[in-house]
Amino acid sequence: MASRRRCLQALALTRQAANFALNNPSSLSFPNPHLNSNISPTFLPIFSQSLSRSLPQWHHPRFFSSSGKEEDRAIKDDGDAEEDEDEDDYDDDDEVDYESESGEDESGLRSGGKRVYTAEEKEAEAASIGYKVVGPLTKDDDVFKPYEPVFAVVQIGSHQFKVSNGDAIFTERLKFCEVNDKLTLNKVLLVGSPSQTIIGRPIVPDAAVHAVVEEHALDAKVLIFKKKRRKNYRRTKGHRQELTKLRITDIQGIEKPENVPVSKPAKKEPEKVAATA
Repeated sequence: MASRRRCLQALALTRQAANFALNNPSSLSFPNPHLNSNISPTFLPIFSQSLSRSLPQWHHPRFFSSSGKEEDRAIKDDGDAEEDEDEDDYDDDDEVDYESESGEDESGLRSGGKRVYTAEEKEAEAASIGYKVVGPLTKDDDVFKPYEPVFAVVQIGSHQFKVSNGDAIFTERLKFCEVNDKLTLNKVLLVGSPSQTIIGRPIVPDAAVHAVVEEHALDAKVLIFKKKRRKNYRRTKGHRQELTKLRITDIQGIEKPENVPVSKPAKKEPEKVAATA
């Protein structure tokens, strides 16, 4: 340890002497206590040249100059001015108007971040899910009919439902429709009645199920809990799925039996027997 300490001290003194010689070549003495005699002027260029090749050069003005603070401030101010000019140039380059005359940009997004759909895009996306928006329900529309013994299997998104006239189903939130809108469910996989059954391949061509949007609601909360033992890791998160409630009003594409009113049989009154004395 002592030898290592001496080596480090000698190296530090050598670097100090080299720096002093490089900055003050006119001086002939070095503040080194280990050197008892002055270095001759003929040896100084050789000494400085050998050290300059072996030691890295440091050109920062603050390391050598006594007025380093003022020069450092001037350099910092110059750097800030150059950065401001670069930022101004960058801002000028970025000021490009990508919006069209309708207020939409090239990707179809408005400034709010929501995508704006055209009428054709809305209709195509709704058809891919399995429904079509007919229009709002009016007071003159008589869509609710009495029960009919007909059922159908419809597909909405990735779910299938068996429905009849007057049933209510909950699906995932349907876009582009509001409460009291009339819908036509196009993806009918099967239609049945007491007399016949029609199976689609995969869809029944002439069948359709009509429905009305009753409400947009949220499902019950589901808690997601994660834990890693011995890691102090616990996470709890809740989720409520958005749902749409549909009321089935009519099923078309199959012959419906006539609703024959069923007459109740008359009750037979018990005959009264006269009591004998």
